Amino acid sequence: MLIEYAKTTRNSTSYKGFGTGPPKGPKRYKSDDELLPKRGLTLGGGSCLMQFCCAIRLVATHLLGWSVLVGMVFCYCLNVELMKSGNGRFAFGFYGAVIFVHLSVQSFFALLEQRYTFRNPPPPNYSTDAPSKVALQISAYQEDPDYLRECLAAITKLEYPRSKLKVLLCIDGNGDDSLYMAEIFETVMAEAGLRPVFFRWDYNYHELPEDVGDDENGVRLLEQMIADNQFICLMQAWGGKREVMYTAFKALGESVEYVQVCDSDTVLDPCAMLELAWVLDTQPNSGAVGGDVQILNDGDSFISFLSSLRYWTAFNVERACQSYFGVVSCISGPLGMYRMKVVQEFLDLWSDQKFLGEVCTFGDDRHLSNRMLQLGYATKYTPRSLCLTETPATYSRWLSQQIRWSKSYFREWLFNALWWHKHHLWMVYESIVAGTFPFFVLYTTFSTDYSGNLWDFIFLLLTIQIIGLVKGFFAGIIRGDSIMLFMSFYSCLYVTSLLPGKIFAMLTIRKKGWGTSGRKTLLSNYNSLIPVVIWNSLLLYGLIRTLISNDYSRLYEVRYDVVGALAYLGFWVYMWTMWRVAVQWRLSKKSDLALESETENFSSERSDEDDEDPGEDRIRRQSPLVSTSVQSHPVSDELTKPLLGPASVEPTDRSDLEIGRESPRSLVDFRFRVNDL
Repeated sequence: MLIEYAKTTRNSTSYKGFGTGPPKGPKRYKSDDELLPKRGLTLGGGSCLMQFCCAIRLVATHLLGWSVLVGMVFCYCLNVELMKSGNGRFAFGFYGAVIFVHLSVQSFFALLEQRYTFRNPPPPNYSTDAPSKVALQISAYQEDPDYLRECLAAITKLEYPRSKLKVLLCIDGNGDDSLYMAEIFETVMAEAGLRPVFFRWDYNYHELPEDVGDDENGVRLLEQMIADNQFICLMQAWGGKREVMYTAFKALGESVEYVQVCDSDTVLDPCAMLELAWVLDTQPNSGAVGGDVQILNDGDSFISFLSSLRYWTAFNVERACQSYFGVVSCISGPLGMYRMKVVQEFLDLWSDQKFLGEVCTFGDDRHLSNRMLQLGYATKYTPRSLCLTETPATYSRWLSQQIRWSKSYFREWLFNALWWHKHHLWMVYESIVAGTFPFFVLYTTFSTDYSGNLWDFIFLLLTIQIIGLVKGFFAGIIRGDSIMLFMSFYSCLYVTSLLPGKIFAMLTIRKKGWGTSGRKTLLSNYNSLIPVVIWNSLLLYGLIRTLISNDYSRLYEVRYDVVGALAYLGFWVYMWTMWRVAVQWRLSKKSDLALESETENFSSERSDEDDEDPGEDRIRRQSPLVSTSVQSHPVSDELTKPLLGPASVEPTDRSDLEIGRESPRSLVDFRFRVNDL
């Protein structure tokens, strides 16, 4: 039964709980004048000479950025062909070579970073002797009960000294329709033998009653409760994800060294917190670190499967490469840790961020990362810290998510450019390449579609698939897994959906909202389909025009058109068949969570019957994201061998983990595999 902390005998303030305080006030944010003294961070402090050197570097880095941009545009417009077939049907241009070299270099540095990380693990005694206090903040809004329960259950199994851990579930919304999340929190924590406390607040920090002191509005009681307890559930007035994060950061203050953020649909590896804290403990120049976010429900749909591949590439190639240079552009919301002392320096700047005169409510994780970079701290990524999270399984919800992310990307790209001079030049180069690439693809697709030459259009389709295969090939080398070749499917999704979505994001960048969250009462946002429908209608019209105006008089040219079209369709049929036959059966679905309780019972019965040696006990306590056995499939045994990893017992020392080893997609999968040992 939920009992509000404010209504217990421990409350010595005049705030007596939810519904007893004065009406909340209007939203109030600090003005630009109040934040202005903290904004003068472009050149940093120090002597005049240091500021002069910083100014020189600022100019030099931006000149480099412009040089990269002009160079890319020049290569694209010049259209220099490095190789060309005798009949002129096939060509490899200079811009294509630039993209190939970029992917190669990016993959090379990503591999170096992964090798270094896996070869420098925390010492064996670190799980019991970790010196730093850490607070884990979970943001929740109308979360699916199954996901929330799985998230909290994983938190109770974290391998971190309990005396140095604080857990804070922050629920965005204090209405009765959100009480079920607090009840789940109380149940899960109690089952784990922990003491949860519950605080239902009438307000949030930006909507406090006017002319009322902290003793009456609950602020003092809230901060006292968080200081005195370890496992806390807080419900507050709705304000968005950034608002609940701000409440946790502000109430915690500097009572902990680090704060880890997590989403309510995320299942943490038991060693996730440990691995993140190890990076910050051993690298004092790093202000934030993120981990490897994998997909929990990659089997729910083809969209979620492609998202799982995209996630892996984004983290283990792109961010691993950025981490090599200490410039990770976004510490992802499901799994990230920050130095709390540094966060307090820019907390109000972050929470009261404005863009085009409007207060920003989304892109909280990317802006947190940018603020760390602003102060000159490195941002890192470690593949040793793992988690599973939910991804949209329907097209409309996935598109809404991508549009929301694109909004924050374009907004933060401009902010990020202000701090290029404080970090490695790779930050400049990659920002230009990643920021301009969509526009090159957009123009190429549109102009080719309306060129009137059918072969140009077919060759464009083939080129899109080849680029996807090349990216999948490099990612597959790092992962050691041929499943990454399915990234070629994502290329088509990028052109048909993400490109118009990015343009739509730029046009609606001031629109706010939780986007894809609020899964319990989710209403699909079909507005995101508008740009996709318009874009694909234009492409269809251009294709029809090209089909009509194409010259069919030359038989050998028509043969190329037919062969190219059949090759493209054949590739799709082959890859789709391989996905259905060899891949789909081994993916995880949301319905797998229903097996959780049954599996736990089976595991406990098995452990009672067997004599376990210390090595096997260590395997059981290891990460639920580490594969320990291999299944076989009569139809697809050859393909699945590289997908599932070697058929051997996992080494008991985490330092021996191989780069790219495949991980099971759910805790259920892990437990069944452990029992198979």
